[in-house]
Amino acid sequence: MTSAAPMILLAPMEGLLDFTLRDILTRVGGVDRCVSEFIRVSGTLLPDRAFIRIVPELLNGGRTPAGVPVRAQLMGSDAVCLAENAARLAALGPHGIDLNFGCPAKIVNRHGGGAALLDEPETIARIVGAVRRAVPAQVPVSAKMRLGVNCDSRAIECAQAMADNGADEIVVHARTKAHGYRPPAYWERIADIRKAVAVRVVANGEVWTPHDALRCLEVTGCDSLMIGRGMVSDPGLALAIRHPRHEGLAWAQMLPVLQVFWELIRVKLDARSRAGRLKQWLNYLRRRYPEAGEAYARVRTINDPVLLCRELFGAGSSAVGDAGCGVLCDLPASQRSDQPAIATAG
Repeated sequence: MTSAAPMILLAPMEGLLDFTLRDILTRVGGVDRCVSEFIRVSGTLLPDRAFIRIVPELLNGGRTPAGVPVRAQLMGSDAVCLAENAARLAALGPHGIDLNFGCPAKIVNRHGGGAALLDEPETIARIVGAVRRAVPAQVPVSAKMRLGVNCDSRAIECAQAMADNGADEIVVHARTKAHGYRPPAYWERIADIRKAVAVRVVANGEVWTPHDALRCLEVTGCDSLMIGRGMVSDPGLALAIRHPRHEGLAWAQMLPVLQVFWELIRVKLDARSRAGRLKQWLNYLRRRYPEAGEAYARVRTINDPVLLCRELFGAGSSAVGDAGCGVLCDLPASQRSDQPAIATAG
């Protein structure tokens, strides 16, 4: 590992880290690239709108409003069908195509997708090879994997199947499907995989603090990290990893970030989903901010958008509802990286 700042990827998190939260977290700064939530491929050629629904950044040159590139993720088990969909998706201009071999969800694994394929390196090889051949040479193809289904005995074999068949990058979540999200993450196994393949390996799992990031990079020998729950819980984490003297975002800075998120989901999501999405993020933020726990306790039972916004953001938001919060958040220059700070939702 070099002494340069690591490349930081924002992980996909089904049902949470969608395009709205990608927008907000990349505006805060420090993220080099995002990967979308999976687009399920099962026996049919999807229309363009199916890809755009999950990755609306395709309408913005494949980038978030802050300019951060997004790689679109496909998941399935039929190599031919995945290849056909990858070709159609590539025509829409994503910054690469990612293949999901890591999702541990039972409903996904029951249908032969996600982490279930880690018992079938031959199938993985066929999928990666078919997708690589189906998309233009300039479109990167990457893959995300766990260490295995119930054990990690075939982890290297699976990674080699990906690398040998055209994957230019492999993200390794350092747990098996059976481990779920329980700590610890077995970073030393990422090191074994990195030594066994000739492509970039990105370390993923249990990075919550800048110290965790440093230790993960040291143990794995990687120069890149993918972070999911750690970034959702601490939106300033990428900045703090990049800049050792940066302490992340204080709660006073997080409040306007939350307001911009509220404005964004008010515009982009249906009315029934808005309060739940804001409370969902507050619940994650409790890990980093005691104030988020207090705020969550105050609004946990509130579903009315006007009352929720007023309770969280004060009397000055009393007119909020269908009119929105109309907030402008601009982090001070000392808190920015080379990427844009928060601005009003568009």
